Amino acid sequence: MGLLDSVLSAVGGQAQGGEGGLGGLLGMLGNQPQLMQAATSLLGNDGEHGGLSGLMEKFQQAGMGDVLASWVGTGANQPISGDQLSSVLGGDALSGLAAKFGINPGDLAGQLSSVLPGLVDHMTPNGQVPAAGLGNGGDLMGMLGGLLKG
Repeated sequence: MGLLDSVLSAVGGQAQGGEGGLGGLLGMLGNQPQLMQAATSLLGNDGEHGGLSGLMEKFQQAGMGDVLASWVGTGANQPISGDQLSSVLGGDALSGLAAKFGINPGDLAGQLSSVLPGLVDHMTPNGQVPAAGLGNGGDLMGMLGGLLKG
């Protein structure tokens, strides 16, 4: 359970601060379960985009690889707008994801642009993508659900 240990370690490290920290991020996801499902759908190995590695490839193809790399790395996270995220994912993919979870595509892009940088950052606390990825969507949902209850 190396990934879970890493995330729990990151949660413990949030006492030093940071913009909102993982607590704020989890609070946002906990209040919007569809957003949590959409995020895990993007990041899960079994997702339509090939997990974090597939998402990294999409960002690189869109000329925004440095943005996602900042989320994985140990430095400050570069922001992304909802419009930029829509461009990276593609309008059809975002619309499909939004329809799946009953969210307006523009709203989903804006919300995901708020949570993805911190979520990816906390799921890659050592500044590297785990060789096996972040796990399947169900695993990520369970892990985040457990953190929300804790």
